[in-house]
Order: sequence, then structure tokens, then C-alpha cells
Amino acid sequence: VQLQASGGGLVQAGGSLRLSCVASRSIFTDFSTNAKGWYREAPGKERELVAGITSRGTTTYGDSVRGRFTISGDNAKKTIYLQMSALEPEDTAVYYCAANQLGRTYWGLGTQVTVSS
Repeated sequence: VQLQASGGGLVQAGGSLRLSCVASRSIFTDFSTNAKGWYREAPGKERELVAGITSRGTTTYGDSVRGRFTISGDNAKKTIYLQMSALEPEDTAVYYCAANQLGRTYWGLGTQVTVSS
């Protein structure tokens, strides 16, 4: 598995979750050089960017999550995180992590996040 995401689950509105994504050591030999991000796909909707982080550490967020979600990473552990707070039912989706290596985007399998009202 190139990228393994975990941490999803069922949470009430207003709650928090932290997603983790571990990258394959054989593919991502120097994780600090990779652009990385989290995407989500809700039923009936297109996959959208939630948060991204460049190799220089510059972060970007989707409009709907800015101020509530935080992306971070630990390059030594080849892991990226998505801290999600003040969750809303509209955040319900399958969340995917992704990383770019030499012009190719690798995707994790996804982890389900369900926010109940």
C-alpha cells in the first residue's frame, strides 16, 4: 500500500477527529520533498481538496474547512495528519490522502468520516 489512511469514524457535530496517513518507505524515500494533501468525496459530489502542504511547508485549505481543520506532517515518520475540529454534518465524506512523487500522484484508500447532527 502506497499510502495508508486511518482515524476516520463516527462523531457528533461539534466534535473532533484526527486522521493520519502513513506513506510507503519504498516509494517516498525523502518525504520532505513531496507535496501532500487530504481530499474528500461525499456521496454525489466530486472529490475536493480539503488541505494541502507543499515541500516547503506552505499550507492551503478549502474554503469550507479553513479555520477548523489543520494539516501537518512528520517527515521522519513519513506521516501526514489532518486535525479536524468543529465538525459539521457537511463534512461527512470519505477522506483520502495523496502525495506527489516525481510528477505522479499517489492515493490512499480512504477513510470514512461520518458526522451526525
